Amino acid sequence: MLKILQQFNKYNLPTINELLVIFFVFALGFLILRPSYQFDHRHITKQINHANHTKAFHIQATRSTVSSPSKSIEKDNSIPPIIDGLAPVISTIPTSEHVVFLGIDDGAIKQQSDLSMMQQNNIKASLFLANIFIKDNPQFFTQFQAEGSVIEDHTVNHPIPFNQLSYSQQVSEICGQADLEQQEFGKRPTLFRPPGGAYNIDTQRAAATCGMKAVVLWIAKANGGSMQYQVGNSLHPGDIVLMHFRPEFQADMQAFIDAQNAAGLHTELLENWVQ
Repeated sequence: MLKILQQFNKYNLPTINELLVIFFVFALGFLILRPSYQFDHRHITKQINHANHTKAFHIQATRSTVSSPSKSIEKDNSIPPIIDGLAPVISTIPTSEHVVFLGIDDGAIKQQSDLSMMQQNNIKASLFLANIFIKDNPQFFTQFQAEGSVIEDHTVNHPIPFNQLSYSQQVSEICGQADLEQQEFGKRPTLFRPPGGAYNIDTQRAAATCGMKAVVLWIAKANGGSMQYQVGNSLHPGDIVLMHFRPEFQADMQAFIDAQNAAGLHTELLENWVQ
């Protein structure tokens, strides 16, 4: 036995007493550090639970506020603000609400049956009117206004391509039509649609200069008695749809109504969502 111990001693291994001291130090360290570890663990768990609760509250608050369509500020959508004097350009509204928006342009063809069809189907729209088309009978459109549609800006003379006009010419067309509509219909427009949809940075600046909140384009169109889509083959929540006052108005309107019903959507005024 003595020989075996002498053999191990040459490796300078710790003695039994030294091993006991080392074990005691480790045990004492574990007892000291264990409460701190538990506190840190509880603290981290509390932070995670708080974060999850905050996220859940945000989702719940968002879902509860979108139920009031009359107050656009509470909806789950937003449009870019006017930045550096440039009005934003929109063709859809970011929303999960089952809504779609209709804009009807020009005003060249005036059929009483058009208003009747909109009344029967509870359709209200943004009417982007150009003075060149409505100056012979602007009173025709006051009927649409009385039924809840809103008259908006589509220039005085409907020049195409609009983006080839100078900045000052664009201002004249947009502000001029806004002035005429305010005088004729008692309300200044706040949305602008360029003729043909052509625009540039001057258009955005001119629109903002004339008091427009946005340059409104479209992502789908009711035309020739059928729907035409820029993306996909159906309407989606928040889509802005283009129509015109044309002889085929009723066929176009029926195509739009069929498309919105197929997609489980209903029409609301764009103006209620961009205020």
